[in-house]
Amino acid sequence: MVNLSLYSIKAVVLLDAEGNRVLGKYYGQDYPNLKEQKAFEKGLFDKTKRAQGEVILYDNQVVLYRSNIDIFFYVVGSTEENELILLSMLNAFYDAVSTLLRFQVEKRSVMDNLDLVVLCLDETVDAGIILETDANAIVSRVSKPRLDMVDIPFSEQTLMQAYQSARDRFASQLLR
Repeated sequence: MVNLSLYSIKAVVLLDAEGNRVLGKYYGQDYPNLKEQKAFEKGLFDKTKRAQGEVILYDNQVVLYRSNIDIFFYVVGSTEENELILLSMLNAFYDAVSTLLRFQVEKRSVMDNLDLVVLCLDETVDAGIILETDANAIVSRVSKPRLDMVDIPFSEQTLMQAYQSARDRFASQLLR
């Protein structure tokens, strides 16, 4: 009989090009300590570093992954879990991170904006339950609403706001 549960995600892991952890969130008790998590990540990276697929069965779990330049995104679920659901979660998370990082998804930009990436993950998955699969909804929840500098009189803007406003106007003039 199929186990119908909302708890579909066992782990979400981001690894760099050498297999070192950039971000790892484990849900449940499958890997209770750091030693087991590191061993799982090392074996997972060794199996996927040269592969060109996106779904594998590893350690009796379904793993979906996606790589970009020097970073790997992994989503781990149980063998009974639907791969399409896991894939939609992975794509939403990756697309949201990509949008927030201005389509520069690489280790350095992820490390520089780790707070946004963690917030993205928290808005996508909570305790193993998929909350959202729409990347735009995730981005809107994570990103700070930007004040429109045109509405604020120039004399009342801070120095950084004035600089940003001038830079944006200059850029828009160049693009015309």
